[in-house]
This record gives sequence, structure tokens and C-alpha cells, in this order.
Amino acid sequence: MQLLPGAEPFRHDGGEVGVLVCHGFTGSPQSVRPWADYLAERGLTVSLPLLPGHGTRWQDMAVTGWQDWYAEVDRELWALRERCSEVFVCGLSMGGALTLRLAARHGAAVSGIVLVNPANKVHGVAARALPVLRHLMPSTKGIASDIALPGAVEVGYDRVPLHSAHSFRRFLRMLDAELPQVTQPLLLMHSPQDHVVPPADSARILSRVSSLDVTERLLERSYHVATLDHDAETVFEETYAFIGRLSKGLAELGTAPGG
Repeated sequence: MQLLPGAEPFRHDGGEVGVLVCHGFTGSPQSVRPWADYLAERGLTVSLPLLPGHGTRWQDMAVTGWQDWYAEVDRELWALRERCSEVFVCGLSMGGALTLRLAARHGAAVSGIVLVNPANKVHGVAARALPVLRHLMPSTKGIASDIALPGAVEVGYDRVPLHSAHSFRRFLRMLDAELPQVTQPLLLMHSPQDHVVPPADSARILSRVSSLDVTERLLERSYHVATLDHDAETVFEETYAFIGRLSKGLAELGTAPGG
């Protein structure tokens, strides 16, 4: 199946510090590629996988579920661990939720996490009806390109497959119970004006994790896909500063911010 433009996975071999970047639900690597490029250009080893069922057509996603998406980022985490001395994980939206589960399950194997508008719950009245609704209609309208910046476009599906939405909802409910197991340093950046994931999701996550080193930043000028929006450069700079503050590898190279 032919990939959508920009949906291909991305990998860059850099130094001993690795970063796994996770894209969102019905999206593709294109939505977070500038984030990955920024880190790669500064010498980090970066992996940005294409999640199963994404980047082609929504019908391909309809036969996948959270186990498939999580298994992909889990494999990439361990591939980076074999290559790097430290690994950080970053994620947008559902990618943030996948990031949180990696942190909850793998402890010290994850040195720190960065979340941008992370999802904690599937909202709306129809969410409760998904177990039945998914058998009656295959898809609903898409959620891609919630971006304030004129001309910026996210490469993603124009339809949401309801079987996948049901699986995602089950995943988020399971993840919420696992959040207290998250202890790593955490940088969470979120948009007050987000038409896909409300700020309440970020507040819930911050209230549930056990991390002691927590930084919260507001992305005042951006909507959901902040990595392609007005605050993209802030996201990139804050991420690199966060990794630089925590990473022994960057400090030794003298490439940490202020180093």
C-alpha cells in the first residue's frame, strides 16, 4: 500500500543519547517530523516509527488496535536501548499516551519523557456508544489538522475508523490505572485551545503520575498539532533543553544547553 506524502518512518544515527518520537492517532510521522529533525540535527540518535495501520488509508487502520501500535513503539525503544546509553521518549496526542505506557512499564530504561497535548480519554457522548456503534458504522469524520497556523496541514486520515477508536478508548482506560507507575522526569506541553484533546487530559495526567521532576508549559498560540503550529520552535527548544539538563551523554559532549 502506497504511503501518504511524508508518512514514511524516520531514523537518524547520532550519538549515545537516543530519542523515540511517537505520532498520534490517525496521524503519521509527518506531524512530528520537524521535532525529530530538530533533535537529529543536534547529534541525537532519533527513531520516528510509522504506527501500524497509519499513513496509508483509514481502512488499513480499522484492522489494527492499541496492541499493534504499542508493540511498534516498544520494539523501537529496545532497538534504541541496544544502540544508546540513554533513551528519552517524546509523543504527541496518542503518541503521548504510548510514551506514558512505555515509561510506566520500562522504568529506568526510559530516562525522561516529553508529552505534547497527550490524550487521556476519548471524549464525547458517542464514546460510550463505541462498543455498539463500531458495528453499525465503519468510520466518522476525521480529527487531523487542528492547527492555528495558516497554511499548515497535518498528513492524516479524513476519517476515524470506529473499531480503532474503540480500541484506543480501552487503551486509555487501562493506561489511566498505570499512570502512578510513571516516575521519570516529565516535560508536558499543552495548548489551552485544543479542539481534539482538552486541557483536562493534561491535568489528569499530571495529577496521576508519580514523577517528582515535572515541568509544565502552555502553548498559548497553538491548537492540537503544536509540532506544526506557531509554538513548534518552543516545543523543539524545550525538548532539547529538557534532555540536555538530564542527559549525561550530552553534558559530556558539551552540547547541553548552556554548555
